[in-house]
Amino acid sequence: MYFTALLARTDDGWEASDTELDDVESLDELAELARDAAPDDETVLVCIEQEGAWFGLVRVDGEDDPRVYVSDAARAMRSAYGEILLTDELLGRRPEDDAMLDGLADLADDAGDAGDAEDGDGDGGAVAAASEDDADDGTGGQDVPRGPLGDPGLLADLGIDAGTVRTLTPDDALSEIADALGCAEVLEAVR
Repeated sequence: MYFTALLARTDDGWEASDTELDDVESLDELAELARDAAPDDETVLVCIEQEGAWFGLVRVDGEDDPRVYVSDAARAMRSAYGEILLTDELLGRRPEDDAMLDGLADLADDAGDAGDAEDGDGDGGAVAAASEDDADDGTGGQDVPRGPLGDPGLLADLGIDAGTVRTLTPDDALSEIADALGCAEVLEAVR
């Protein structure tokens, strides 16, 4: 089960609203959704929690690039919401890496077809089998690290240091963050 909320800082404190992310397909779209919730380019935190598995935070300050923290990247990658947060940039990938990998996969497929036709041995089949094993790891064949990923210091100026963020567990992270920000009641009201 998922819980998603926006926490927007205002002159009167923090305001919380639950939000539906089903129509959001990218981090840029999520950042625009957050900006729309913020009066006067104030700070907005997008909070995403998958019960007992992982949590993610996105901080949007005006037109600045969003800052992201995910408690467990491998688990988040198995989620549609997690895929929004785990951009190529955050994962340290370059777009040309995907093109190169696609080209290598095509070569392996061609080699497998040629090997099967020539001698039935199919050396390319071993490459294809390895690729299938990689795809079955639940991360779509992509190398995603287990554990936290992103900027754990994204809340430091709000009184929550990076060390504290790293020690939060998925079951109570959002409640602890809201408590430290002084908005636990408003977050619980939308939960």
